[in-house]
Amino acid sequence: MPTILSVFGLRFFFYSAEHEPVHVHVQNGDGDAKFEIKNGEVKLVEYEGLKPKDLKLAESLVEENKEIFEKEWVKYFGKSK
Repeated sequence: MPTILSVFGLRFFFYSAEHEPVHVHVQNGDGDAKFEIKNGEVKLVEYEGLKPKDLKLAESLVEENKEIFEKEWVKYFGKSK
């Protein structure tokens, strides 16, 4: 599970056997979420247990760092569609 970013108690990572489309998982002590990054857009796919303020923070951090997540995805898994 490569961790890409860890900030404000949130850990952003990929599972080692991921699948398209590009997405990132976010986790803290309360729960987790999954955000898809497709065509430059960030979309919340699922979440469980995260407090609303943490979910909003996680989404804004994914938005701010989407290029890094996409670059790391390609580096780890190979070229994205």
